[in-house]
Amino acid sequence: MESEKKILMVDENDCGDLVKDCKPEDILCSEIVMDENGVLWYVDGNDGFEGEKGDGSNVVFAREAPLSTKDPLTSKDYSCGTNKFRLMESEIRRKDKNKQEKKLSRKDRIELGRLFQGALSSQDLELAENFILLADPQTLNDLLCITLDSIWFLTTRQELNGVIGMIKKIVANGANDFTRATLRTSFLASCVSACQSKTMSLADTVGIMAQRLHERLRECHGDEVLKAEAGVKVQKFTDWALKCIGIHSRCRKDRDRRNYSTIFEVQLQLSAFKSFLDLAGNSLTGKDFTEAFDAACFPLTLFSSSFDPGWAFGISATVIQGLLGMLVEGGADNVNQCFLEASRFGSTELVRILLQIAQRNSLDVDVELALGFASHHCKIGTMECLVEEGNAGAFLGPLLRAAERGCMQVVQWFVDRGCRDMELCIALTASVASSQVGIAAYLLPCIPEHVLSALSIEILKAAAERSSGSLAGVEFLLRNNFLGDPVATYAVADSIAESSDDEAVAPDLRAFLKEHWSEAAFAEGLNYGQNHFVNFMRILRRGDSPICLRDLPPSLVMAIAYLSLYRECRKAGGLLLPQKLRGQLVEAASKVAGRPVDKNSQAGDLMAVLEHHLPTFFLQSPTTTSPPL
Repeated sequence: MESEKKILMVDENDCGDLVKDCKPEDILCSEIVMDENGVLWYVDGNDGFEGEKGDGSNVVFAREAPLSTKDPLTSKDYSCGTNKFRLMESEIRRKDKNKQEKKLSRKDRIELGRLFQGALSSQDLELAENFILLADPQTLNDLLCITLDSIWFLTTRQELNGVIGMIKKIVANGANDFTRATLRTSFLASCVSACQSKTMSLADTVGIMAQRLHERLRECHGDEVLKAEAGVKVQKFTDWALKCIGIHSRCRKDRDRRNYSTIFEVQLQLSAFKSFLDLAGNSLTGKDFTEAFDAACFPLTLFSSSFDPGWAFGISATVIQGLLGMLVEGGADNVNQCFLEASRFGSTELVRILLQIAQRNSLDVDVELALGFASHHCKIGTMECLVEEGNAGAFLGPLLRAAERGCMQVVQWFVDRGCRDMELCIALTASVASSQVGIAAYLLPCIPEHVLSALSIEILKAAAERSSGSLAGVEFLLRNNFLGDPVATYAVADSIAESSDDEAVAPDLRAFLKEHWSEAAFAEGLNYGQNHFVNFMRILRRGDSPICLRDLPPSLVMAIAYLSLYRECRKAGGLLLPQKLRGQLVEAASKVAGRPVDKNSQAGDLMAVLEHHLPTFFLQSPTTTSPPL
């Protein structure tokens, strides 16, 4: 099937696109026109009015039979042209007794289709059968589509018998386009089930559908022009389905006020579809069933947000379950493909239905890959369904990618579900490599200290290796004392900095740690601090400045000497300072306090020494408003 140009499909090895190589002749593409009688007609622009076909496929899907916008139960418009067609019938039979050679004009086909639909909707089956006798082969296929579409609105066994008889009559007279009828009615059945909401009107559902189609196209990659064209064409076809539902809904409301089917009615509808499939027999191939399965699934991805809670377990979903089940029995082999697509777009109720179908038919669906798709697009409800009902349990891949992207909601969901310590460490490494410090800060407390300690060197090395040149994530771990012990954290950094023979250490990581976080950097900071003190004292005692520094208050003298260092340390933030900066701070605290300070003292204690000797008004300066260390 490599040569086929498909729409609405998802590749199992990729996130998939709504549109793949979409062309104007694709099977979901057609133009909608309205005739003078207000009839919607789907045309392909060919003079002979042939059906549109997808590349590499003989399936006709988008060229639609007529649909009257008038209420057939409140108007007898279907009888307006009866005399005309009786005269036409006589003329046709007089000129050519071979019925297979009859060919109606486009206008006559539209009129005949409208009249047939009106007769069928009003249960005037005798008149409808008379119209069958007037139809040419192409119009017979249109009438087959119209009749098959009506099965999803059956309410009585009498109606069922009438429709089945009508289908048999149409087929006996020459209708043979079972493929188009199957695809079209599968799409319509899905829309019917989706629109049977007890909490939302049809008009509201139309708005939601349009919004979801726009969102779905926006989420897809690909040529914007092709996406726009596909959106318009799919929108038109869905509009047709919703108008069809509206007409039949008005017919039903004349008999009762329900907007949903009973279990008995669902059984009638599925029985009618099964009878049609039996009648079609070998005329439908496995490819036909596969494309019909896709056509039935697609609308549910658009309507998913309008479903009532638990829709997949209700009567409305029973039709779809039965329809899809029969398509699978017929040879549809794209259950997993549609399952992945539904997971990607967060169509949770459809995911539930496809899980049930896969289980009943012993089919394999890739719940782990589906979980990856759902998590990538942050579809939390679908993720819960896949884990709880599909038994998905491979969290590492989706967790890692969520950490890389900085998707906190998904990371939290996986952590709450329960992740192994090693999975959390790998996710931490991914977030550090991508400089997603918010994710890293969230994950750190979730990992036991002994695990972090054992893997600390590998985490830093792997994070630097996977980074795109930035070591901001590594620096975040060190500044925030990721091992919970300053001595241990500094020791890990020094170990990597001094590992000159370890080829697994990225050169930029080794250079960075050696310059800022190693013992050598600390010694350099101490030396720098000593030289600074010597230079300052020389200025204080021998300087030629007209301002006699020795006459200033001691606190101001300290400010002149160490305010810049204090501000730099405040700006650095974090629980730990880089070793080079800490070395300077240790030396400064020793000079200010007039006594040696412990070289293992950390930023908080050292800064407190400086703050004790600096003027208060300097401490309140806007440049020193960083949170205390």
